[in-house]
Amino acid sequence: MQFFDDSLHPENQDKVVITVAPYGPEWMPADFPEDIPVTMDEQVQKAVDCYEAGATVLHLHVRELDGTGSKRLSKFNELIAGVREAVPEMIIQVGGSISFAPEGEGEAAKWLSDDTRHMLAELTPKPDQVTVAINTTQMNIMELLYPEYLEGTSLANPAYQAAYSEMTVPAGPAWVEEHLRRLTANGIQPHFQLTGMHALETLERLVRKGAYKGPLNLTWIGIGGGFDGPNPFNFMNFVHRAPDGATVTAESLLKNVLPFNMMAMAMGLHPRCGIEDTIVGQHGQRMTSVEQIQQCVRVAHELGREVANGKEAREIYRIGVQYASIEETLLANGMSPNRRAGQKGVPQRA
Repeated sequence: MQFFDDSLHPENQDKVVITVAPYGPEWMPADFPEDIPVTMDEQVQKAVDCYEAGATVLHLHVRELDGTGSKRLSKFNELIAGVREAVPEMIIQVGGSISFAPEGEGEAAKWLSDDTRHMLAELTPKPDQVTVAINTTQMNIMELLYPEYLEGTSLANPAYQAAYSEMTVPAGPAWVEEHLRRLTANGIQPHFQLTGMHALETLERLVRKGAYKGPLNLTWIGIGGGFDGPNPFNFMNFVHRAPDGATVTAESLLKNVLPFNMMAMAMGLHPRCGIEDTIVGQHGQRMTSVEQIQQCVRVAHELGREVANGKEAREIYRIGVQYASIEETLLANGMSPNRRAGQKGVPQRA
């Protein structure tokens, strides 16, 4: 991305699109009973509360009545329908893992099978987005979950720690291309959850060969454990390399969430918050998803940026937009054209 002398002036920046992840599949309800919804009505109401606080993108997972993360697509259909009716303007973004939580103590923490995750393209009613990972990667979420923040929670259990330490993200080339084909064929926009520069580079190659022809909505994930670590230089390098026409959202964990959200909002980019990313604030206090959204809204206003409503967020994300050709996709996302046969130097637009 390019930054001009006045790129940090709020009048030259898009409105802030706040993503919230309020369902936190890695936690059990007893870990934070004040803020982890369990019944379907509670899960729908959580979406309403988050929207009213200022979030316009809902990163969605689902719980069963026993509090475990649901792996049943019928439950996703039920929650999507409830949220769509309650807050029709909210962008529904389904988490592409479905649920990575272990079935129980001693069970593995893992993303569901390739075929099962492909079925996210068939959800009814269909969501606006499904998150898509690029490249198979380690996802050891325990690496930076410090013990002092886990005390008294289910993640203090050594069995769960062992399970989450060995988790991987299965996102090989054949699966990614087929998943993108199915999602776009059904009018569902991929939201790319990128674990580092290697993933961004692979995504660019997919665009340049025509495997994906749509808007580039990107989330940089700085959580360590096989992903980029929460180092500002990692984030800045990602932003520097991201196409000019892409949107970029920052995601991190625990006390890194607020600093990266502030950096993102200062640069005209977008924040993500919610208990999937952190249950603590900068002073070690518990923070609900709604409180985290309210914090993002305050920071945005201090920076002079307005917060997007649902309609505006859809326009910024270009929900429902697909392109007819590789060249149109490159142009719309602010990328240089592909090299023509025999062309020397860096291809430029006329």
